[in-house]
Amino acid sequence: MLAVAARPAGSLPNREKKMQHLAQINIARLRHPEGDARVAEFFANLDRVNAAAERMPGFVWRLKDEGGNATQISVYDDPLVIINMSVWESVDTFETFVWKTVHVPFYRRRAEWFDRLDGPHFAMWWVPEGHRPTAEEGRDRLAHLAANGPSDHAFGWESLNQDNLWMRARCA
Repeated sequence: MLAVAARPAGSLPNREKKMQHLAQINIARLRHPEGDARVAEFFANLDRVNAAAERMPGFVWRLKDEGGNATQISVYDDPLVIINMSVWESVDTFETFVWKTVHVPFYRRRAEWFDRLDGPHFAMWWVPEGHRPTAEEGRDRLAHLAANGPSDHAFGWESLNQDNLWMRARCA
């Protein structure tokens, strides 16, 4: 089991970055390996959800392998931990994709396919325009968030002074 401990919130991220994009990483631990019928629906829709992200205004880049997704890219010892990373022009464009598209019904069903992790499974940070973070960079940002709490180096939804769309969507 992947275990990371969360700490109290630190300084909040600088939301006024100029010429910067928003990078994000999220990880999940599959309940069953790829190819198992119990996770088949997740994998059957992965290309559709990824394609929707790539068509979104504000989408910049996403981590993917030769198969078109990142499920075979491993930066954790546990082979059931899968990774997703992307870069967006802004928090607003990323938030729109996460909470107002085809992504939502699959996010709501995550407990069917993934174990609950001890600690953060998601982090965001600012990157210079044109930067493409590596999977290792994403893993390290997530570990930093777990060890040190939110800061300019890594933060979550709760650190943003936005419309709280993330909170309303989670509660739905």
